[in-house]
Amino acid sequence: MDRVDLPALALHFALLSLMAIGGVSAILPDMQRYVVEVNHWISGKQFADAYAFGQAAPGPNMMFVTLLGWQLAGWAGAIAATLAIVGPPILLTLGVTRLNARNPDTPLGRAIRGGLGPIAIGLTLSSGWILARSSDHDWPAGALTLLTVALMLRTRLNPVWLILAGAIAGMTGII
Repeated sequence: MDRVDLPALALHFALLSLMAIGGVSAILPDMQRYVVEVNHWISGKQFADAYAFGQAAPGPNMMFVTLLGWQLAGWAGAIAATLAIVGPPILLTLGVTRLNARNPDTPLGRAIRGGLGPIAIGLTLSSGWILARSSDHDWPAGALTLLTVALMLRTRLNPVWLILAGAIAGMTGII
């Protein structure tokens, strides 16, 4: 494992954060590519585990970024990753909200609002694909992933129950 370049990590995450339409999970594929494939700071499994732990914890959806930063470089990494992910979108949101409040019916405002949904869906689907590829290395894990996707699409089952079922499958050695 190479030493983590915190300024480069913070800059990369800050730039990615401006594309996190639909939440930070939307930029997961590029975060994984940068941290695992390009810089070899952690393994794909470690990345997927950080994401799973962050999602299982109560609180904001982006908590895994703080955990990932901690895993990469301790407290300094946790702070740098978190500030890089939340800072730019906060500033952009404040600016766009102010502009939209002054001119809500402009063509640009309508185009942005109409385009955000499809972008968020596409980015979220690519995130799921990257996580499945990183953690599903045998048929039981792949089957559990497919079952989870089917249940989420076909039922109104609370995702907490699916997370619990996955945890039990892991603890009992099924996965």
